[in-house]
Amino acid sequence: MTRPSTALKLAYAALAVVDTALSASPRPAHHHARRFTKPLLLPTLAASFTTDPRARRSPLRRSALAGQAAGWVGDVALLGDEPKHFALGASAFATGHAAYIRGLLAQRDPDASLARPAAVGAAWAVGAPRTLLAAYRTEPFLAPVLAGYSALLSGTAAAATVLGPQIPGDARRATLAGAGLFLLSDSILGLRKFVLADPPAWLEGAVMATYTGAQFLLAEGAARAGVPAAESALPGA
Repeated sequence: MTRPSTALKLAYAALAVVDTALSASPRPAHHHARRFTKPLLLPTLAASFTTDPRARRSPLRRSALAGQAAGWVGDVALLGDEPKHFALGASAFATGHAAYIRGLLAQRDPDASLARPAAVGAAWAVGAPRTLLAAYRTEPFLAPVLAGYSALLSGTAAAATVLGPQIPGDARRATLAGAGLFLLSDSILGLRKFVLADPPAWLEGAVMATYTGAQFLLAEGAARAGVPAAESALPGA
């Protein structure tokens, strides 16, 4: 019998595929249909996460659920086309990443090298200014919001690099991959919205494909963190 969590994961994957296809379409009617698909993404993922037996004892449970709740607010806000909708969406996602960061840093390795977080920060310092400058030229009031959001997003990626050994290796890898994919999704979004004058329709599909994958991996990493490292290392665990 399929577990509820597995069935909900499959439902999330199906929703992600449909919403990504709709977002990549040049037809306005398809984008209108996303008002039904996009708001279902994060609630379905959260339901899958909460019904996963591993997540019940995960030290990342609360932060993951908070990140998913804020992500849902962001998803709904970004269905609007006005700058105020984008500002609300970015603020909601910033709140979600603040939750992710808090949860990840609570599980950090105190002896971890700062080289990896520093590399993430350096990448942000090199790549972010171009998008922020383009945003300032287009909608000046959005630039501070985006600066804060992008810094927190990079903070999630940096925090994912210093998880301690009490978190199983597969959980650390999934979390790091999710944070990295989130960075990629945000980079594509910034390019599409603020840098390119006439972006192709499929680029929004790339944003959604990487975003839904990122949220799934972050949830999966948090669920896997509920299996003690010693148990996850056992054969067949």
